[in-house]
Amino acid sequence: MQRIAGPAGGLDTLIVAPQDVPRGVAVICHPNPLQGGTNTNKVVQTCAKALASRGYVAYCPNLRGVGGSDGEHDHGHGEVDDVLAVVAQARADHGPLPLVLAGFSFGGFVAAHARQRIDSEHLILMGPAVGKYETPIPAEVPVDTLVVHGEADEVIPLGAVLDWARPQALPVVVFPGAGHFFHGRLVPLGRLIARHVG
Repeated sequence: MQRIAGPAGGLDTLIVAPQDVPRGVAVICHPNPLQGGTNTNKVVQTCAKALASRGYVAYCPNLRGVGGSDGEHDHGHGEVDDVLAVVAQARADHGPLPLVLAGFSFGGFVAAHARQRIDSEHLILMGPAVGKYETPIPAEVPVDTLVVHGEADEVIPLGAVLDWARPQALPVVVFPGAGHFFHGRLVPLGRLIARHVG
């Protein structure tokens, strides 16, 4: 656990390190804390371990107001600034290595907005929160963004994600029968992420 200085105070951050010399850094954003989302979420940790297996140091912050992190939940606005602060710390720790931004549900919303403000090698959105907040998820993301969604997602309907992706001609990887939390699909989800980053 590392405590990283953010714009609203300290951010408690779990770090999953690779076994060898890092080839990149990743920041992975958790689901909505108003529904209990934290950096220990299984989807977040699956993503972190998959990226670490490919040489990325994965930073998993509790964003503002979550767990021991300072500040108050800001419905995805100030959380983008938190992510940029964690990226800055990751680069201070490891140098200007390639960056992966990733997020699950609300975290996907935050990661997509962070990507509008900073370049990254990869953007990974798992069950992205499309159509859930007053501020929409960005209308366009990089063409090589990995979007993963469950066919039976009970929180964010697959149709909403396809409607968002269609104007961009953006592929969506659908896990047949999977719900929002990818129960029973975490191992193949990790493999998919690992393959995506090479």
